Amino acid sequence: QVQLVESGGGLVQPGGSLRLSCATSKFTLDYYAISWFRQVSGKEREGISCIHSAAGSTYYADSVKERFTISRNNANNMVFLQMTNLKPDDTAVYYCAAAGGCTSHASGQDYWGKGTLVTVSS
Repeated sequence: QVQLVESGGGLVQPGGSLRLSCATSKFTLDYYAISWFRQVSGKEREGISCIHSAAGSTYYADSVKERFTISRNNANNMVFLQMTNLKPDDTAVYYCAAAGGCTSHASGQDYWGKGTLVTVSS
């Protein structure tokens, strides 16, 4: 069920940065854990980061740890994914998703966005 909207994707050179945003007007994001997933054509959707609702604890996949930072602005009902030192292997469609708690399983999410394409290429 599509309820979220991602933005901020685009073409960036290796080593560059992008900030993705996730927003919705359908419900209050701070009641949910918000995750970012990414998917390359022909591969499974990969959970790469999550931020809890209350305490704001964060989790990162090893593939993005120390390069990506997830954050939330509850006042504006938005969640962000700051991506730095981007690599060609980061090229994918990026999705945000909402669930009751952090899980890396796509099947565990309650709401999804349609995704935003990130292309890392020189």
